[in-house]
Amino acid sequence: MSIALLKIQALNTACAPFLNQLKTIYAAMDRKYQEAADYYGFKCTGCEDNCCLTRFYHHTLLEYSFILKGFTTLDKEKQNQIKQRAAKVCRKTALADEQGETARLMCPLNFNGLCQLYAFRPMICRLFGIAHELQQPGMGVIRHPGCEAFSEQPLDKSYFKFDRTPFFVEMAMLEKEFKQAVGVNQKFKMTVSEMLETF
Repeated sequence: MSIALLKIQALNTACAPFLNQLKTIYAAMDRKYQEAADYYGFKCTGCEDNCCLTRFYHHTLLEYSFILKGFTTLDKEKQNQIKQRAAKVCRKTALADEQGETARLMCPLNFNGLCQLYAFRPMICRLFGIAHELQQPGMGVIRHPGCEAFSEQPLDKSYFKFDRTPFFVEMAMLEKEFKQAVGVNQKFKMTVSEMLETF
């Protein structure tokens, strides 16, 4: 299925119930993240390890559709600015890949430290930073220490169980239902910049 058709499917009113469910899952993520952040007294104020400079791949058509929905709420001038930025990031990333280098490029949605689609941001943007754990089939519980800024702060508290597993499971189940509803069976893998370039 082409990206153009994906866009049509994503904007179809039949998709609204799925995106509403996604908002509910996102709200639960935000609450759990904030609970963990409050426990540790952690506040993200930006750093050299800025997650907005990291190339994250997103694997759900749901997130693509939700970002597209948010994109349509912006005025045309802002949309054009973002698309130009996204195209530039994609070009520089491709060049870095060809040269075997790692590209650290600011997300095209980040304007002066503020995300232009903050309410529509993907899962990893909501969960990144704080120490967490994930239950993977056949691998047991895998713990991650969090981002560099989190790891370097002085902690005088025991580990707070921030389990991402339920959110991953809910997302996977909803994505499966969503793809069935819109008639998509191919795998999805895009960065935010790649998504924006198709809008």
